[in-house]
Amino acid sequence: MKTKILLVALLLSGVAGYAQKKDKVFSLGFRVGANLSQFQGNDLSLGTEQKPWQLSDKGNRIYGAAGGIFMRIGRTFFIQPEIMLSQKGGEFSVLDDKAQTQRSFKMTNIDFPLLFGVKIARVFRVNVGPVVAFNVGNSGDLGVAFKDYTSERNFEDAFRRSSIGYQAGIGLDFGKLNFDLRYEGNLTEVVNLQITDANVQRQFDRKLNLFQATVGLAF
Repeated sequence: MKTKILLVALLLSGVAGYAQKKDKVFSLGFRVGANLSQFQGNDLSLGTEQKPWQLSDKGNRIYGAAGGIFMRIGRTFFIQPEIMLSQKGGEFSVLDDKAQTQRSFKMTNIDFPLLFGVKIARVFRVNVGPVVAFNVGNSGDLGVAFKDYTSERNFEDAFRRSSIGYQAGIGLDFGKLNFDLRYEGNLTEVVNLQITDANVQRQFDRKLNLFQATVGLAF
């Protein structure tokens, strides 16, 4: 009986020692995946009686790619700074005197999340922290819609060069392989334009939120 107890104790101590060796204080890796994002903002009605139009959020989420590198410092409690290239956008509807059309818009950002997390049972993680995003490109029909229905010509100025937000989510680690599911929200607008059209002065702004799923590899 004593021999069995001794063997079990040695086995447990070996497993604990192995776990301690596998948990690195510092790791570097990359993540790739997809975003599912949408707009949030106020509906906008502009134009004249001869050419009225209304822009409103469609509510549908659109897909975009995401990928970049991360650094993790710590074991149970850790800090994880990242650099990510991330596509975000949404769908909206334009209603004019003829018909209602659906349009989409997408922006490309370089994101800098700074996450603070805790690791539970070596496998499960909880992460939360701020993210600063820099807009490096836009595509879609949002600017086209404004030029078609208003006299505004400076819509490019409405795309904010940077925005501040937050990320919160969970993760799983299986050796070097890791999986993340996060929610991201904006604290500042990503689109903001002061409109002066036909003696009407309105503020058009939009925020984004998204769900992000990625798979990563740590070294």
